[in-house]
Amino acid sequence: MDYTIREGNYEKLGVQKKDDAVIFTFEGEKEENCSILFYGKKAEPVCKILVPEEYCRGSVRSVAVTGKLWKNLRYNYEINGKIITDTYATRIIGREKWNDKTRSEKDYFICGGAYPQAFDWKNDRQPEIKRQQMVMYKLHVRGFSMEDTSCPRKERGTFRAITDKIPYLKKLGITTIELMPAYEFEEQVIPKKTVLPDYLKWESHGEDLIKPESVQPVEKINYWGYVPGNYFAPKASYSSSADAASEFRELVHTLHENGMECVMEFYFAPGMNQNVILDALRFWVREYHVDGFHLQGDSLPVTAAAQDLLLSRTKLFYTHFDPILLENAKKYHHLYVYSDEYLYPARKMLNHMEGNLNEFFCQQRKQNSVEGFVNYITNNNGFTLWDLFSYCEKHNLENGEDNCDGNSFNYSSNCGVEGNTRKRYIDNLRKKQVRNALAMEFLAQGVPLVLGGDEFLNSQQGNNNAYCQDNKTGWLNWKKQKKETWLSEFIKNLTDFRREHPIIASEHPMELNDYGRKGFPDLSYHGESAWISSIPADRQAAGILYCGEYEKKTDQTPDDYIYIGYNFHSGLSHLALPKLPQNKKWYLLMTTAAENSFLPEKEILEDQHLLAIEGQSINIVIGI
Repeated sequence: MDYTIREGNYEKLGVQKKDDAVIFTFEGEKEENCSILFYGKKAEPVCKILVPEEYCRGSVRSVAVTGKLWKNLRYNYEINGKIITDTYATRIIGREKWNDKTRSEKDYFICGGAYPQAFDWKNDRQPEIKRQQMVMYKLHVRGFSMEDTSCPRKERGTFRAITDKIPYLKKLGITTIELMPAYEFEEQVIPKKTVLPDYLKWESHGEDLIKPESVQPVEKINYWGYVPGNYFAPKASYSSSADAASEFRELVHTLHENGMECVMEFYFAPGMNQNVILDALRFWVREYHVDGFHLQGDSLPVTAAAQDLLLSRTKLFYTHFDPILLENAKKYHHLYVYSDEYLYPARKMLNHMEGNLNEFFCQQRKQNSVEGFVNYITNNNGFTLWDLFSYCEKHNLENGEDNCDGNSFNYSSNCGVEGNTRKRYIDNLRKKQVRNALAMEFLAQGVPLVLGGDEFLNSQQGNNNAYCQDNKTGWLNWKKQKKETWLSEFIKNLTDFRREHPIIASEHPMELNDYGRKGFPDLSYHGESAWISSIPADRQAAGILYCGEYEKKTDQTPDDYIYIGYNFHSGLSHLALPKLPQNKKWYLLMTTAAENSFLPEKEILEDQHLLAIEGQSINIVIGI
């Protein structure tokens, strides 16, 4: 290999092509022996270049290497004899095939590389969807399409398959997709080598009398990807082509063309260098135009990320934020609280498990003028929506941990039978509960999130921790999508209703008084009698009235008066309807008691003072 070297430029960590050279910049103390290893098609290096200690600034080494390197670049670093894959590598070579068992023959070898840099973004712009218009959809790149027979076999489990499903997601009303880890991570559980201590070895005739037992561990796979990863590279095995970078960019670009966003979930292990975390986030915004990050992990530089100028218009999702960020907020609000705090009050009310209606109603109106809130009743870490009403207990035996893994406190219900049943009344009750759960979520002020597959009753057979289930348990069963079209239509109607009535998703916290002198409070509660001041914890039915005068529609006219009646009793309940101003009338628009919940045409209520709600159902009534 013909090459020459000179000092690099220390501009940024990683590898970059500049003029006639490739610049390698990486962490390396002046006292350490640092080299670059170059590879051909095999795992053995074909060339080794020593990086002089004088090419060092602080703890950073940088060297420019001239020669024909870029097109087939395959490299690692060697620090004091230890081979290290570049933390900042923008391509990882060696994991192109998902769960490739033959990699064990090469000791699971990987190295860094580079993708072609050319991609025509055209006039790409981030949609910057306002939070009151957001509807999120969370998916696993591989599991999303592995069992989708309408998808070409080569494209299943890839970014391309998601791109092809964008029209479907857009029709559903989704504005923002969230991808579970889609950067490079090791999906195979690499066995640790057993080395016997010397005192156990007693050689006799050239053989050890004591040998390690050959134990075959339970084969597992890291399907979800919540492990330390290579944070600057898109996952090669999630690509249908050899160019994962372009395929991922095409996904983001197509989402943007359709007015949709891409949020990436990143897990960072404890002790991760916080500078690397910030560099990774900036990298994906610069190079891949992603719209947001859901950060997972403890002690992360969340405040620094929120204050970073390049990330100031990138949505950040985390469990909590430093109050100082709320006091010094920028004009574009990009912080979102993402936690389970909505999940439990909602599940308790749905499944009659010591639910507190007052606590639940507080979640329905939970809002902040600076930070948003993501609401969900199901997420990947737990039951699917269908399983939430089909199983009382978790069924995780297939995970190989004696059913000890996963959450044991799910606040779920099987509606009378554990698992599958042919009893129609149980099936109907479960479907009504699914409608109730979705209605609750979409009628809350925060941002609703749908778990991929919930829109067609996808099941994991009671597994609430499918982290290692790279099979039909962890994949979406798209055959059910054709069967359960009624539910997709229901979600579409909910997204339409939420978009057409901005008072529901108002970004302003409700004050429960008539501060705008509209004649009605912005939000009020109603029981058997109208205008109750508070909700007793043990109450099981009540109505919420939103005064539309406090919010403008897209045509700048005031929104309607919207009354949502919640009945968590098993039997019929009656709720009072307050008298409307200006000869307006109450019309029934939706009831979850019916499979076709949204009426083809709104129906005027015969009794304008009382709303009768069937047991375990939710009604929407509008005053116009």
